[in-house]
Amino acid sequence: MSQFKSEQEAAESGVYIRKIQSFVKREGRLTGGQAKAIEQYWPTMGLLHSNGKLNIEQTFARVAPLVLEIGFGMGKSLVEMAKNETDKDFIGIEVHRPGVGACLAEAAEHELTNLRIYEHDAVAVLADCIEDGSLARVQLFFPDPWHKKKHHKRRIIQPDFVQNLRTKLAVGGIFHMATDWENYAEHMLAVMSAAPGFVNLSALGDFVPRPEQRPLTKFEQRGHRLGHGVWDLMFEKVN
Repeated sequence: MSQFKSEQEAAESGVYIRKIQSFVKREGRLTGGQAKAIEQYWPTMGLLHSNGKLNIEQTFARVAPLVLEIGFGMGKSLVEMAKNETDKDFIGIEVHRPGVGACLAEAAEHELTNLRIYEHDAVAVLADCIEDGSLARVQLFFPDPWHKKKHHKRRIIQPDFVQNLRTKLAVGGIFHMATDWENYAEHMLAVMSAAPGFVNLSALGDFVPRPEQRPLTKFEQRGHRLGHGVWDLMFEKVN
């Protein structure tokens, strides 16, 4: 794509650019409980990419700030946030079916009505399903760091992705990232600091303390005990 400044420019010139995926779909076996949760709760909590643009007011039967999380894993922290922030609506995106099943089961156990889920590629969901300027917060917690240098191009935080995401955030909306890989944290900081339309919420221009809204996971607690670091970044869309 060297002769083009972006994928959009290439497409307008009639050139197809094969997209590099930021994830590998490692499909583990569904437990009985996860399979049952998908069968029972997907009809009310599941969203389909194929349905196109999402009508938020119709989906949640109200108008409220909308939070979108990319790659929620098994969904425990996403469910906890939705439970704690009932004044907001949440959309989670995950490609791994066992995580989808686990999240649906957990959400149903807490009788949540402010959470919906996509089982699809987040880049496609953002492009095809989310209205511009509709998101109050986007969350990306502990994405695959692709730690080998030759794989850094697969990291989801890249300039094109950030600008596409920017169009979906409302002015004043927050992009909140967290990683336990220092090299990826530095990469995130470099990409976001150079991104037009964003301002870093860190007083020092780097990282922020973990905000109370992001639950502390068992994995993270174990990391702290072992002396591992976790880096949070929060950037606000200003235009």
